[in-house]
Amino acid sequence: MKVALLLILPLLAWIFWRALDTGTTPKAGTPAPDFRLPDQNGISHALSDYAGRWLVLYFYPRDDTPGCTREACAFRDSLARLEATGASVAGISVDSQESHQQFAAKYALPFTLLADTDGNVARHYGALMDWKLLRMSRRITFLISPTGTIQRVYEHIDPSRHADEILADLAGIPQ
Repeated sequence: MKVALLLILPLLAWIFWRALDTGTTPKAGTPAPDFRLPDQNGISHALSDYAGRWLVLYFYPRDDTPGCTREACAFRDSLARLEATGASVAGISVDSQESHQQFAAKYALPFTLLADTDGNVARHYGALMDWKLLRMSRRITFLISPTGTIQRVYEHIDPSRHADEILADLAGIPQ
């Protein structure tokens, strides 16, 4: 029994460490990593498509889960106010395009949901949690300036108040 524990514990520690190794999170003031991903409708989106506008790029774990639904619906309900500041919203998870399509339809989400099924974009943004059998994004948001620079990184997020927090930050930035 002791031998089995001595073999299993390092394996479990390695699996846990790999799950926490989400990649390096880009910092405020650095260029946002480029991306090109399909949205829920199969349309390809790249970072350059948002040049000249603020971009709220939020990573979330899974479509149609309680916290992710609260966050998405808060962005939906605040979208007109966000757009009035010159901001676009795009959500990213490792879920499929079809899953995003169902999620967007179920909750009438009028913004882009990007399908990062291989997790490469999430990895570049330090958002990928990969347990091999289970892969998902951690909840993290990047406020990207019209010039493509990360203005703010949000790592401790209350899904129901997150959109309001971003609106307050956008109001405080000189335009």
